[in-house]
Amino acid sequence: MGYLGNHLATVCTGIFASVLTGLWAFWDLSPVLDFVFLMAVPITWFMTFTCWISQKSTDYAHNHGSSHAQIEKKSLSSTQTIQTTTSGNQIGLSEIKQVQSELSAELNTLKESVKLKDGEIERLNQEISNLQTLVQIESLKTELANLKMLASKRK
Repeated sequence: MGYLGNHLATVCTGIFASVLTGLWAFWDLSPVLDFVFLMAVPITWFMTFTCWISQKSTDYAHNHGSSHAQIEKKSLSSTQTIQTTTSGNQIGLSEIKQVQSELSAELNTLKESVKLKDGEIERLNQEISNLQTLVQIESLKTELANLKMLASKRK
């Protein structure tokens, strides 16, 4: 963004407009040049105003449009509790770590009883390490329950 906050076009146009205004005010010119300055000075001030308004609009759109997306994508590192939108329950970071260790232990015992593919086990381990919400925890618990059911049918 720099020192000017993306207003370089506004500043350059404003400097040009003020130089034209200053030259027009101090010089007693011929009628043709007087007409040129009469047209150029208001146009350059209008361009300065247009540049300023368009940059303000762009800044507003970028600052307010992305903040909504950032609110929805809060990470575990920035918050200690996560609130689910459906039930309103809060779950702490320590509770998530506890559930992760429980699910990892359950997957390891299940791994011994069922001959799962190594890729599927690795995927489940990855999902366990990436748990962030109650919905993810519940879906992983359901998947592990289904695997247990398959293991009991094969015995």
